[in-house]
Amino acid sequence: MRLTGWGRTAPATSEVVRVSSEAQLAELLSAPLAPRGLGRSYGDAAQLAGGRVGDLTGLGGISEVDADGLVTAGAGVSLDALVRATLPAGWFLPVTPGTRQVTLGGALAADVHGKNHHRDGTLGAHVTRLRLVSPTGVHELTPADGERFWVHLGAMGLTGVLTEVTLRLLRVTSDRVLVDTERFSDLDGVMAAMVEGDHRYRYSVAWVDCAARGGRGRAVLTRGDHAEGADLGSASLEPPRPALLAVPVTAPPGLLSGATVAAFNELWFRRAPRHRVGEVQRLGTFFHPLDGLRDWNRLYGPRGFVQYQFAVPDAAAETVRVAVARLAVSRVPSFLAVLKRFGPADPAPLSFPQPGWTLALDLPVGPPGLPALLDGLDGLVTEAGGRVYLAKDARLAPASARAMYPRLGEFARLAADFDPAHRLTSDLDRRLRLREG
Repeated sequence: MRLTGWGRTAPATSEVVRVSSEAQLAELLSAPLAPRGLGRSYGDAAQLAGGRVGDLTGLGGISEVDADGLVTAGAGVSLDALVRATLPAGWFLPVTPGTRQVTLGGALAADVHGKNHHRDGTLGAHVTRLRLVSPTGVHELTPADGERFWVHLGAMGLTGVLTEVTLRLLRVTSDRVLVDTERFSDLDGVMAAMVEGDHRYRYSVAWVDCAARGGRGRAVLTRGDHAEGADLGSASLEPPRPALLAVPVTAPPGLLSGATVAAFNELWFRRAPRHRVGEVQRLGTFFHPLDGLRDWNRLYGPRGFVQYQFAVPDAAAETVRVAVARLAVSRVPSFLAVLKRFGPADPAPLSFPQPGWTLALDLPVGPPGLPALLDGLDGLVTEAGGRVYLAKDARLAPASARAMYPRLGEFARLAADFDPAHRLTSDLDRRLRLREG
């Protein structure tokens, strides 16, 4: 099959085998294998050119949620399926990325974060047990196992194939979120508001207009908390609705040009309220708005797009401002720019979040200035002591990866205990040489 990541760049042809058991996995691991879930990593993390890819979506099953909120699920279960199974009983994901259309195993392989990292950390911080298959056998691990547990979170599938996970869910009493919205005319204003007030909210995210004149980065900040059913006068616990619309064909080149993106950003900014408190929104609307449109990545045209997401420490907040200013003058349109705060990092050596700021940019492939812009941002982020997100990456250089992830040597040492012959690999791994330390 011809495979790509969600960004639809760097296609690879691989033999794809659907995995349905741990015994089958053990047999497959006699040769190089790249694990793959629903294919929502943006770059080349779940493909292996000329090699074999294990489709893990057949590893299903969801247990009942116990009184402490613990649920056990197969690693091939999607977050969407998990929410549909558990929300009617009053449980929700403790951390969710911007889409429910990822597998539980894939989410943990990327150690995903959400709008609440400043308060609740990554999804991996809520895992109480992992079961995985590696070339050295079947392993069951808990946080009590220390570094042998944490090495698998954020490891991009290079240490073992997750097969089953026990996760602690969040108790909720409704399917709604109470949302406060503020509009800011510049980046300084929204960043100051986030530093001052994010601790009062479980969830916080800012949309940034990177096409604004002068690189001032005007923004819309939305923050919220789960609504109590008693306060709403209703105890509705209805799972999010499936997508009703889809992008039927790949858009023609240039649809998301500088002009169209600037026009959309103007409309989006103007329609946002200057200040609104306590708006009631459905869970799907607040957490996963793009899940309402299937195959939305086709809007970027036949060349696809790059999502460039970086994190920098608080002391390097100026990096965010410089990045937005550079984008504004680059003539590379950014249809979606999302700014969040990160809290303390977890112990996983390849986990992406670190205390400070993260900015995610969706950039169409095609503008001639894109490669130089991204190379420049790599240098800026590295100098600031930051890193880019491997789950989103499609073009980083090995030297940059080693500079951004100083614990690669530790990762390689721990990974060797589970996969000494380096059978678990991917195009991402081959490109960045992550196991070389």
